Amino acid sequence: MALSELYTKYNRVWIPDAEHVWQSAEILTDFKPGETVLELQLEDGTSAKFDHSVNIRGEKLPPLRNPDILVGENDLTALSYLHEPAVLHNLKVRFVESKIIYTYCGIILVAVNPYKQLPIYGDAVIHAYSGQNMGDLDPHIFAVAEEAYKQMARNNKNQSIIVSGESGAGKTVSARYAMRYFAVVSKSGSKTRVEDKVLASNPITEAIGNAKTTRNDNSSRFGKYTEISFDKRYQIIGANMRTYLLEKSRVVFQVKDAFYGL
Repeated sequence: MALSELYTKYNRVWIPDAEHVWQSAEILTDFKPGETVLELQLEDGTSAKFDHSVNIRGEKLPPLRNPDILVGENDLTALSYLHEPAVLHNLKVRFVESKIIYTYCGIILVAVNPYKQLPIYGDAVIHAYSGQNMGDLDPHIFAVAEEAYKQMARNNKNQSIIVSGESGAGKTVSARYAMRYFAVVSKSGSKTRVEDKVLASNPITEAIGNAKTTRNDNSSRFGKYTEISFDKRYQIIGANMRTYLLEKSRVVFQVKDAFYGL
């Protein structure tokens, strides 16, 4: 499709302001090849201009905004235009307006840390996701855990869940919810509580591998690989943890010749 057909009057685009925050704007006049200025109107009614130097591929034109009917989709891949402002806006709408912290992006689960406890991790929710296919229910960490557990049982092959994010994103808590899901659906005994035993080792690793940063007072300076073992009935029988990518320059240490007593 030609650019002139995409950037037409009344279509909306995203433009960054002076603070690099994306704003929605409406195109006031049809775009014509060779033009260097787009006449726009912001949502507050003020006029704006977007200067650009359009090359053959149109890479410097502002990103188009998705139709309102697609805003709030539970899977980012369902959006017509998938770029930074579209992703941020969709996550904002779901989190701020609908109080939903999980969104799919294909097989990837995107989570927004609410920095508070939410009532969406009880046993009833676990049983609701047990046996369901990924995508049948709303996006959830339990859906990802169920997919891994089901693939392990079906194909008899090891599965991996990668939990990634910046400092304070909620990686440790997400990993704990996944382990709790495995403990419940595998019908492991209540005395096992493997996730509690694994996480009980956290204070030891944190004591020598965490450091205070500007964004997190207790930021992990190392990666963590947790392996959960299942028996032939796919019940949890144990777990072990390994650390990697340790930032030696930021590991905490005791002051030389310091005296510690009771």
